[in-house]
Amino acid sequence: MLLSSFKLANLGLRFMLELCALTVYGYWGFKIGGPMVMKWILAFLIPFVIATIWGIFGSPKASIQLSGSAHFLLEIFIFLTPVVLLLSQGKVKLAWIYGIIVVINKILLYVWEQ
Repeated sequence: MLLSSFKLANLGLRFMLELCALTVYGYWGFKIGGPMVMKWILAFLIPFVIATIWGIFGSPKASIQLSGSAHFLLEIFIFLTPVVLLLSQGKVKLAWIYGIIVVINKILLYVWEQ
């Protein structure tokens, strides 16, 4: 019973990490944009594109299921690129915290076959 609660919490954490990743992509898009209108376009467009890619190829109910290694590479791109983006914006502590949580979450997903 307790283990199933931890597994459920780990899946919930995964969803929260997806939302955090999209937030980082949007933050980065806003920061790199030039004029204000471009900042807002990038802040919405980049997360939209990432969410679309994840929804089609990476999510548990993706319409196109990738093989094990291809799916793993997509996960690395989707979930660890925000670490690089945070570092590029000088958010070192936040990048470390997010990155460590992503790695622990992925290990638990693998061990618990989720």
